[in-house]
Amino acid sequence: MNLPLQSPPTAKEIPLDLLKSQSNRSRYNRLSAYGQSKLANVLHANELSRRLKDDGANITANSLHPGAIATNLFRHVPLVGGFIDIFGKYVVKNVQQGAATTCYVALHPEVKGTTGEYFADSNIAKGSSQANDPELAKKLWDFSLSLIK
Repeated sequence: MNLPLQSPPTAKEIPLDLLKSQSNRSRYNRLSAYGQSKLANVLHANELSRRLKDDGANITANSLHPGAIATNLFRHVPLVGGFIDIFGKYVVKNVQQGAATTCYVALHPEVKGTTGEYFADSNIAKGSSQANDPELAKKLWDFSLSLIK
């Protein structure tokens, strides 16, 4: 199960050339990288689901958005971290609420056998067009394999 932490992934692309090259570091943006990593998580789950189905395996692979959760994720961004510390309890989920969708997807009988889906708030949700792109999922899968061979 993959846990993208933004709702739903909105990265426009995953620049595979950037991942290969150390000379492109000036193009790195941590917020873009974060969004791209969440998109990659969803694409990986979708491609894994497809491959497992093709192999006849009785294994499911889904992804989910747990929601905005009051964590220390922004501890190094004082303005945002301070805002979350003060107002977060009114607009974001606590840890138990944030874990609810993860527990639902992993354990609930209604989800048994469901694969290749994206969940939010304990329901199947619509991912971005990029997250639902099977060609991009395969391209990322193949690229990842090339890195470990």
